[in-house]
Amino acid sequence: MFNLMTQNWWAIALRGLVAVLFGITAFMWPGITLWMLAPLFGVYALINGIFAVIEAFRRDVSRERWWALLFEGGAGIVIGIATLTWPGLTAMVLLYLIAFWAIVTGVFEIITAIRLRHEIRGEWMMALIAILTMAFGFFLVAFPVSGALSVILIIGAFAFATGALMIALAFKLRSLRPPGGEVPPVRHAAPSH
Repeated sequence: MFNLMTQNWWAIALRGLVAVLFGITAFMWPGITLWMLAPLFGVYALINGIFAVIEAFRRDVSRERWWALLFEGGAGIVIGIATLTWPGLTAMVLLYLIAFWAIVTGVFEIITAIRLRHEIRGEWMMALIAILTMAFGFFLVAFPVSGALSVILIIGAFAFATGALMIALAFKLRSLRPPGGEVPPVRHAAPSH
């Protein structure tokens, strides 16, 4: 499993790059309207979902699918398509769609991080991404009317931070993989008695 993650580091890096670009876009156009935010978020969720599904199928180990990653990707694709299909969404509907996406994505990222805790160095980055994603979703649900500009800046900050963490994780995975060789499994110290 760890070998497959190090081989597919580029997919995690691409997901992170898309998130960083989305975050930068939100900061560059702080006065962005809902008409622009909806399609931008839709494209972001769709691309993120597609890469999550690709990762899920590329991590097929002994015919064991990564259902958590697959479901996370499916949710991103569905929400991305819904956002792009109905561009006239109200601000509140879009806000709750983004919040739902963030909470679901966070839950399944935590499941993935837990499954990898004995096989990967740096799984804390995956857990941090998951916690940040879920906190963002719960924040949007708790404060839905905090103002359009502040919501756009919060979405931008979230996307930038999670994207940067994903890129850092991807390059950490890449550095752990020796050229042309298999990565040895992570050895954990035996508990002392």
